[in-house]
Amino acid sequence: MKILMVLTSHDQLGSTGHKTGFWLEEFAAPYYTFKDAGAEVVLASPLGGQPPLDPKSDLPDFQTELTHRFKADPAAQKALANTVKLDTVKQEDFDTVFYPGGHGPLWDLAESENSIRLIESFERAGKPIGFVCHAPAVLYRVKAANGEPLIKGRNVTGFTNGEEAAVQLTDVVPFLIEDKFIALGGHYSKGPDWAPHIVEDGKLITGQNPASSEGVAKALLKQLL
Repeated sequence: MKILMVLTSHDQLGSTGHKTGFWLEEFAAPYYTFKDAGAEVVLASPLGGQPPLDPKSDLPDFQTELTHRFKADPAAQKALANTVKLDTVKQEDFDTVFYPGGHGPLWDLAESENSIRLIESFERAGKPIGFVCHAPAVLYRVKAANGEPLIKGRNVTGFTNGEEAAVQLTDVVPFLIEDKFIALGGHYSKGPDWAPHIVEDGKLITGQNPASSEGVAKALLKQLL
C-alpha cells in the first residue's frame, strides 16, 4: 500500500506580512494513521524540499499526541524536509492521495496545473482521494470526465465560513471554501465549528477542519484495506 501526501509550498498569508503553510496536526495525524497501518508514504510539494509550516499550528494550544510524536521522530522530520517535487509523481505509482490543509493550499495547490491533473488522474483511475480543512479548496478547478466541476452534485465539506471568520481571515483568503463549493454545485455540508466532520461521496473524502484529519485518513484506509 503506497500513499501520496501532497503539501503546500506557499508561505505568505496574502498581503498581511504574516506566514502560513501547512497545518501540523493535519499532516501528523494522517501520516501516522497511514504509517501505523503499514503503508509506504511519499511526501510531495510543488517546490520540493521542506514545506513551510504554518507557525500558528506550532503553538502549544494546537498540539496533540501525534504532533508530539512527530517532533520526537527524526525519520519523519527528515522525510518532511525532503519532499519530492509534485511534477515528478504520477498516479500510477500510488493507491491513494491525501492533501493536508493549512491556508497555504488556497494560493498554490488550488491553482496548480500539476495538482489538478494529478487529482483528475486519481479520480479517473477509480482510486480514493482525501482532503482536509483548507485542502478541499484544491478541488475547485478539478474537472470530472464530463468536463463539469468534479464537486458538482457531490457531497463535500471543508473549512466553514464561520471557522474562517473565527480566525479573522475572511477578507484575506482568495476565496471561501463553503461559498465556492456551493457556487460550483457541490452539496456542501458542515458540522459544528471545530468539531470533526467527515464526508464520503464514493471515492471522494473530505474533512471540515483539523479535528477531521484522522477521520479522513481512516476513511481512505478503509477503502484500501
